[in-house]
Amino acid sequence: MKKSFASDNYSGVHQKILEKIIEVNNGHVSAYGADEITQEAIECFKDIFGDVEVFFVFNGTGANVLALEGMKARASAVITPENAHIVQDETGAPSKITGMQLLTVPSTDGKLDLEAAQKWLTFKNNFHKPKAEIISISQTTEYGTVYTLDEIKAISNFAKENNMLLHMDGARISNAAVALGCSFKEMTGDLGVDVLSFGGTKNGLMFGEALIFFNKELAKEFSWIRKQNLQLYSKMRFMSAQFIPYIKNNIWFECAKNANDIAQYLKLELEKIEIPVTKEVLANAVFAILPKEIISELQKSFYFYIWNENIHEVRLVTSFDSTKEDVDNFIKKIKELLGK
Repeated sequence: MKKSFASDNYSGVHQKILEKIIEVNNGHVSAYGADEITQEAIECFKDIFGDVEVFFVFNGTGANVLALEGMKARASAVITPENAHIVQDETGAPSKITGMQLLTVPSTDGKLDLEAAQKWLTFKNNFHKPKAEIISISQTTEYGTVYTLDEIKAISNFAKENNMLLHMDGARISNAAVALGCSFKEMTGDLGVDVLSFGGTKNGLMFGEALIFFNKELAKEFSWIRKQNLQLYSKMRFMSAQFIPYIKNNIWFECAKNANDIAQYLKLELEKIEIPVTKEVLANAVFAILPKEIISELQKSFYFYIWNENIHEVRLVTSFDSTKEDVDNFIKKIKELLGK
């Protein structure tokens, strides 16, 4: 398959990550995370986040769902933007597994509107109504937008003022950190995030995500929760080992910066041929409106997803291995189809 702009999940694995997996494929070690490699990976996270608890899981859906499962009380519900990944792209898993209702808030840019979220708190003490006790936000959002540090702080303050917990879906947190020019800790633990789903699969890893508990009280039962919910990997070293070079060697930065830079290049090249870009490009997603008549043919050469069929808006996602040449070939094909 040719390189596409469908998703950063379509990309391969960074060479140094593969080398690390091969390196730890040596002899026998303890299973289920009781090995030195996993402990080293945990220490890598503690180096950047401080005094936290760290657990590795298979995938992003597992990370998000189990984060919420670990945060819930007996009658909790979750406030989140209506276009959040946990609402639109996890097949109802959060509600099915946690039993919690997702209380959605209208959003035009993927971000949580605190004023609109307020409606879910007006009846918080009414036992006939859902009890909002968790907020979940995505960084970056499903629209490719990025919460500023001030915006995250405002949401965190809102959560604390209302005795709520804050979860961050960080599937593309590396892209957000590069876009903001800040550290991971500065946009999470320092701002009051309680639990972070730390993604790497979309940014050069083969598989696996990490759950970071800043609120360590929430982590006390998590070893059982992870096992009960089918997310405990026996040969943990192959999952956890990836995060060692990813963090120590700044592979996360290298990969995310390239994806972000290529997205900016793609945006500029689309605008040069008068293709409207519909949303601000800060990370690695570009939303644009393509002429309807070229979309199907263009997808045969460079696959991508149609975001809004009514206005022919498409989503183009760049990856750690995307190149300017990939963009140039894409633009060339558009020109051919438009007869330019």
